[in-house]
Amino acid sequence: MNQRPARSPLCSLAPVAAACAAAAAGLLAPAAASEKQLAPYTVAESGRSYVRLQDAVDAIGNGKGTIRFASLRFADCAVQKGGDITYQAQVPGEAVLDGVTCQNKAALVLAGRSARIEGMVFANMRVDDKNGAGIRLERGNLTVVQAWFRDSEQGILAGNDPSGAIVIDKSTFTRLGTCEGSGCAHSIYIGNYGSLTVTRSRFEKGTGGHYVKHRGPRVSISDCSFDDSGGYETNYMIDLPNGSTGRIAGNWFAQGLSKDNKSGFIVVGANDTSHSSDGLVIEDNQARLAPKADWSSNFVADFTGEKLVMRRNTLGEGLKPFARYNR
Repeated sequence: MNQRPARSPLCSLAPVAAACAAAAAGLLAPAAASEKQLAPYTVAESGRSYVRLQDAVDAIGNGKGTIRFASLRFADCAVQKGGDITYQAQVPGEAVLDGVTCQNKAALVLAGRSARIEGMVFANMRVDDKNGAGIRLERGNLTVVQAWFRDSEQGILAGNDPSGAIVIDKSTFTRLGTCEGSGCAHSIYIGNYGSLTVTRSRFEKGTGGHYVKHRGPRVSISDCSFDDSGGYETNYMIDLPNGSTGRIAGNWFAQGLSKDNKSGFIVVGANDTSHSSDGLVIEDNQARLAPKADWSSNFVADFTGEKLVMRRNTLGEGLKPFARYNR
């Protein structure tokens, strides 16, 4: 996915150029410009425009709607308490939520029925407890398509919703993670959610923690790349600490030289076996160590003792296919 940070506000009328720049910096109060002059957020169904993201979210409320983002860099955030909302960049990659969090959590704090993210960029999220995220999902379903999460403590952080589903497609996660807080933050950290599906996405240059950590019972990760060659003090590529069933297939992995924990690429059940891992399929992946790595590692490290299905994985020099450990 070829994405780039949004450029300066795309304003064609000189009289409103300053207003657009102020809105991009998050400095413009709702009464400071008319909706006709400035439309950073537009609710597609009503055609109404808003200067503050929270106002657009509140206008949809417990209903269903789409918020379209202009090609700007926003110092703004919002909390969704209900409804089904799509957050959509008019031009993919050119709408950036940059460095501002709500509730000391994330740019988008989601607790509605569902949310869909399309073409958005989330950058520079940091908070007091070192869990600053682009998205904080507290309940409900989430779909993320063609988004970019970068230079933050976490990309997506989700709580527990056993009935919920998370789908991520064609998205990029860059320079995320830290172990500076009371625990580690990760590129993606999903609690006990019903299912996590990640497809056609890229993980790169992690700055601590794991690339994907999922505590739920079902997982599907396919056709993704995990490029840890530029990572710093990272851990696992995929961590399923409570066990999980599903499929990990068609991915490409490279373990870098700067590791806090180099023992495994995919680790299953390191904490407990709250969920069965019997029949978890790990197939058709490619994995290798970065050049100059002088250690061996395990492609899969299993703590569950259950039957994992491993087949047709292509592993580079220094990689052991499988290791079983006692907790």
